[in-house]
Amino acid sequence: MSQADDYDHGRDLAPGDEPEESAGHWVRNYLIGLGFASVLTAASFWAVGAQLIWGPAIPVAIIVLAIAQMGVHLVFFLHVTTGPDNTNNVLALAFGLLVVFLLIAGSVWIMGHLNQRMMQPMPMSQMLDMQR
Repeated sequence: MSQADDYDHGRDLAPGDEPEESAGHWVRNYLIGLGFASVLTAASFWAVGAQLIWGPAIPVAIIVLAIAQMGVHLVFFLHVTTGPDNTNNVLALAFGLLVVFLLIAGSVWIMGHLNQRMMQPMPMSQMLDMQR
């Protein structure tokens, strides 16, 4: 018995490769994701249109449903999981979220600082110097 005989081609997978699965498995996963996404979309429209949610809480409800929808898309459609073969995908997603957070937080910080500076009254002598 040689080493080539012990080699099983069905179990030889490179990192990032997924095992062979039937088409029904993929279709079922996509349909489950479509169902979750549809329910979350309908819930968002219901939250805005129904009078059951307190008015100031509606934006919070929409944000929570949007985050849940992003999770559904990541798992069911983009296949981002925490498995060992998806480490690069998770790190890329985390880095993207960090960049977006820094961009938004920095913009809000700058706009807040500019708003504070613009609201301070300027002495008349400085205004006359600026006109000359």
